[in-house]
Amino acid sequence: MAEVTGILGGHARQEGRRLWAAPVLLCAAFALSACGGLGGLGRFETSAPTLSGTPAKPNRTIAHTPASEREHERILASYGGAYDDPKLEALIGKTVDRLVAVSDRPEQAYKVTILNSGAVNAFALPTGQLYVTRGLVALASDTSELSSVLSHEMAHVLAKHASIREDQARQAAVVTRVVTDMSNDPDLTALALAKTKLTMASFSRAQEFEADGIGVGISAKAKFDPYGASRFLSAMERNAALKAGKTSLDPRAQDFLSSHPATPERVQNARNTARQYTSPEGGERDRETYLAAIDNIVYGEDPSEGFVRGRRFLHPKLGFTFAAPETFTLDNTAQAVIGVREGGTQAMRFDVVRVPAEQSLTDYLNSGWMENVDKVSTEEVSINGFPGASATASGDQWQFKVYVLRFGSDVYRFIFASKQRTTESDRNARETVNSFRRLTLEEIQAARPLRIKVITVQPGDTVESLSHRMAGVDRPAERFRILNGLEPHQQVKVRDRVKIVVD
Repeated sequence: MAEVTGILGGHARQEGRRLWAAPVLLCAAFALSACGGLGGLGRFETSAPTLSGTPAKPNRTIAHTPASEREHERILASYGGAYDDPKLEALIGKTVDRLVAVSDRPEQAYKVTILNSGAVNAFALPTGQLYVTRGLVALASDTSELSSVLSHEMAHVLAKHASIREDQARQAAVVTRVVTDMSNDPDLTALALAKTKLTMASFSRAQEFEADGIGVGISAKAKFDPYGASRFLSAMERNAALKAGKTSLDPRAQDFLSSHPATPERVQNARNTARQYTSPEGGERDRETYLAAIDNIVYGEDPSEGFVRGRRFLHPKLGFTFAAPETFTLDNTAQAVIGVREGGTQAMRFDVVRVPAEQSLTDYLNSGWMENVDKVSTEEVSINGFPGASATASGDQWQFKVYVLRFGSDVYRFIFASKQRTTESDRNARETVNSFRRLTLEEIQAARPLRIKVITVQPGDTVESLSHRMAGVDRPAERFRILNGLEPHQQVKVRDRVKIVVD
């Protein structure tokens, strides 16, 4: 299959068979983004200007291949589908037009898709298909920062890095066969491949520096502030560090930095390259236009596809909720909800599985999808009135407690893993499962997405007072600074336009 490559990187999906692979199952699932359907196609194309210097009408010259089309569908599935926002699409389309016009290959056409994901990511396919997540768009502070991402991805296409990665993906077919041999469960195969593909998706250090150099040059020639690249690389690193403080697993697995680490050396290199084109005050940032375009953009997870609030997971569309134990951090991924205890000694996975209506839940637990199940431990249970079953299993390094329950026509599965089975781990599993319940109509109606709201700083406003107006986010003051490109001790200025998160 075509390999996704670019400034950020990451993809893939799903479930589990062999018990010894369950820790991989729990961790690899962490690399995936929010659950979601494919949604409407928020795609637009751009082409080079005409001889008169005015942009031509978009042509449709991208050479689609079966591999790129398959990869496009995988990207949509892994990143929540396309995000439909005409105002934002217009801004990105205009920005790409400017970049293409000054690039070394103005005849190269690009198709841009905005992805409905809170992950901070962007990437490119060899055909010129570019992808940016709304999470990345929300993090950027002006058009020059966005242009640095787009020009970087264009550079990977122009330098044929993406084609090189596609070749490497084909050569890695043997890896696919090896993983397939591990299990006859296609879901486990997909999950195990997720981490492998993420690793293979990363560019070499030389390719990253080359793409940075080309990208900064393209942005500068398009009259954007070339320092946007170094500013945005720094913002992404700060954002990743904020996420890293929440979990012992790598939270950047689906983000840009998983394959494009913003090392201090890389940030400095971007600054040095920018100096070749302009002074720090030169170039267009276009901040006001950018903030107007992203005002009201959805921030974080799309609640219609399930979302995390603190320790609670809610799925308004399916109508249920549950709460993780204290000290656990929850993460909603493309295929499961993953919970990890501080220190990493306990973890949990919640997902939906296909179980025939005529098969009992106890039979399902003993059907072989997980090895070393203690059949004597298998028993029927009732979970808040829903029929269920539970069992224990053991592996070399992990002990497991598994619950399954029927909710309507679906069967949901809780898998709890602990290094050592203790009274606490048993209690955590039991209390989490017992918290599963239907959402009330009021709760479903109240489940609105978080959004970015752009406001004007008034006299007396401070970082602290403005961050108190943020809703649904942890560490609001630090997040406010990162969202607005403010250094740790920098203060806001009256009449500045800033971003806050509201519900």
